[in-house]
Amino acid sequence: MFIEVLILIISLIALIYSADKFVFGAAAIARNYGIAPMIIGLTIVAMGSSAPEMVVAATASLQGAPDTAIGNAIGSNITNIALVLGLTALCKPLAVSSLTLKRELPILLIVTFIASYMMFDLNFSFIEGLLLMVGFLVFIISLLMVSIKQVKHHKIEDPMIAEAQSEIPENVNNLVALAWLVFGLVLLPLSANYLVESATVIAKALGMSDLVIGLTIIAIGTSLPELAASVVSIIKKEDDLALGNIIGSNIFNILAVLALPGLIAPGVVDSEVASRDVPYMMALTILLFALCFSRSGHFRITRVKGGVIFIGFIVYQYLIFT
Repeated sequence: MFIEVLILIISLIALIYSADKFVFGAAAIARNYGIAPMIIGLTIVAMGSSAPEMVVAATASLQGAPDTAIGNAIGSNITNIALVLGLTALCKPLAVSSLTLKRELPILLIVTFIASYMMFDLNFSFIEGLLLMVGFLVFIISLLMVSIKQVKHHKIEDPMIAEAQSEIPENVNNLVALAWLVFGLVLLPLSANYLVESATVIAKALGMSDLVIGLTIIAIGTSLPELAASVVSIIKKEDDLALGNIIGSNIFNILAVLALPGLIAPGVVDSEVASRDVPYMMALTILLFALCFSRSGHFRITRVKGGVIFIGFIVYQYLIFT
């Protein structure tokens, strides 16, 4: 058991590190070949924090544990809102001015409702997984088109886009960038494989289901990049990027991560997904929407609101383990 826990911790660290280096290499190569920084920031960099969840979901589904993959996607969304955003707002209130974020938050609410509807019959089909993946591609293309049009015709400098562009590495040699890209491509699936295997062994030893291990240990672990990114963002006074990392990651988790078990291992879903986890994810997303959009029109998450959201994380852990 001790060995499995050690393997879990090491593989989790390797997963996060390799995802970061993969994004670094891919973004540097894209920049070197003349791709616009805005496009890189809204695609490669934005998807970087969801890379661990995507690789884990694919690995778990291929290993015949789709409930772990589903739990990872749903648990990561709950963790991102309740733990990551809650702690971030407790540290520093977030004042957001990004038009991109104000568009994305309603989209998050809509896709969360769609995914919830798909889960309620306790059967996740290939067609449903395919619809989510198509939705992901449509979302990315639409986001790029709107952002390019906004900058080109109205000359509006969206704070979130500017902050995302600032994360792109500069003056990186192509050979160095390619080396990091290959390193990430090799280590990502390898570490994900060990992570899922060790988590499964631990879950069985503790009498936990594949779903619960995905909702807790793996979900919290793969959400660490979002937590780190949000903390760094508030230190840099980039409030838009702090919230943008969470909202964007949650949209990616539903449309891209949750799609993978449907595409790779469609079938019956654990009954607790429909009775406990999906309703809780939906409730937290609605709460986030309500807290962000106040009657005064200000887009702000105060410490009090952060505290309310964080309590939601504690309540959820209590529900899972009792």
